[in-house]
Amino acid sequence: MGDREVDQQLVERAQRGEKAAFELLVAKYQRKLVRLLSRFIRDPTEVEDVAQEAFIKAYRALPSFRGDSAFYTWLYRIGINTAKNYLVALGRRAPTVSETESGDGEGSEESGQVPDFNTPENELMSRQIAETVNRAVEELPEELRTAITLRELEGLSYEEIAGIMNCPIGTVRSRIFRAREAIAEKLRPQLETRKDRRW
Repeated sequence: MGDREVDQQLVERAQRGEKAAFELLVAKYQRKLVRLLSRFIRDPTEVEDVAQEAFIKAYRALPSFRGDSAFYTWLYRIGINTAKNYLVALGRRAPTVSETESGDGEGSEESGQVPDFNTPENELMSRQIAETVNRAVEELPEELRTAITLRELEGLSYEEIAGIMNCPIGTVRSRIFRAREAIAEKLRPQLETRKDRRW
């Protein structure tokens, strides 16, 4: 039985009033949702609050969940909308963080690094590139920023992103392409690439 089927069974049990089933869904997705929301909200305490609010909204909306999409797709959509509303209420734009600042250490295989490349110049250049990318992502319109964050930082498929953003896959592809082009344009001076090449 796949993840989606397990989630669907838990949802159906929760819809029948079994609170323990929903608690299992919370336990399964809490860390992922917090990691996603931390791309939009920097303060860890605020992230936890928004994640909790998103789970409360999901619980209240559970009777209307029909299973047309995967549960986590539906939950991510609720989480992103809750984060947007939270930031709008505070009058702030959603910031981004570099993967090195995210703090969970996933994806950083220190043992695989070759020490020769860790020169001060290379470390400085890597840091400058990360800062440029972060600035470029922060300056993107909200739809492009959300699409590129879900694709590049969360590793979601185009289909999953389309479900979360409630738009066609073609729109998702277009938004990601435009986001990548905007980021490449900002990086071009640092990487000294020609106009006709992205990287």
